[in-house]
Amino acid sequence: MSALISVTDLSLKFRLSRERSDTLFGTVRDLLKGVRPKKEEFWALRQVSFSVEPGDRLAILGVNGAGKSTLLKVIAGVFKPTEGSVYRRGKIAPLLELGAGFNLQYTAMENIYLYGAVLGYSRAFLNEKAEEIIRFAELEEFANVPIKNYSSGMRSRLGFSICTAVQPDILILDEVLSVGDARFRRKSAQRIDEMMDGKTTVLLVSHSIEDVRRICNKAMILEKGRMTAFGEAEEIIELYQEMMEK
Repeated sequence: MSALISVTDLSLKFRLSRERSDTLFGTVRDLLKGVRPKKEEFWALRQVSFSVEPGDRLAILGVNGAGKSTLLKVIAGVFKPTEGSVYRRGKIAPLLELGAGFNLQYTAMENIYLYGAVLGYSRAFLNEKAEEIIRFAELEEFANVPIKNYSSGMRSRLGFSICTAVQPDILILDEVLSVGDARFRRKSAQRIDEMMDGKTTVLLVSHSIEDVRRICNKAMILEKGRMTAFGEAEEIIELYQEMMEK
């Protein structure tokens, strides 16, 4: 069986600027004096390699700053690798920063078409699914209200509903299993379970070991951008817990 995702020697470098003035006056003053901000390189990921087969459910474990969310964004196509390659096939539904692509001046219904287009949904598909998306997000009374007037929870519910409107080949989840109140969390967890029953491959970042155990059959550990372990979920969970206790 050919891999659905194949990551080979993946590295990602960011450039960080130091000693930059916080004000326009300070910036102009520094430029007149010939002062330039120092640029430092930061490798967020280093030589990460792994593959995911159809139907696998992979958890990515690690402390804050280990590179977990960055890895998901590279796989989703948000970031381009500095070195190495990422191969993926099939439709991807990335649940990263829910609602990050919304226009706050637009209504929920308008954002469904905007955000859906970014995710690659056709207009015909969105015409068919728009009302269902609104109902699932529990926003029927607010469908034509600009989302600048929404709470963060309402925006997250809308983003979750749009992203899960399809049966993707690959579902990417970055700490989004806690969207909304307890009742909506149960509903969103049920939807994700249904998607997994349809043989969707899952990449999951979560600090909840319970979620990892419930959802995943494989796991990896990232430490300072490097993959230090990869294997069966329960084995990697035990290794990760031992690491956290040191």
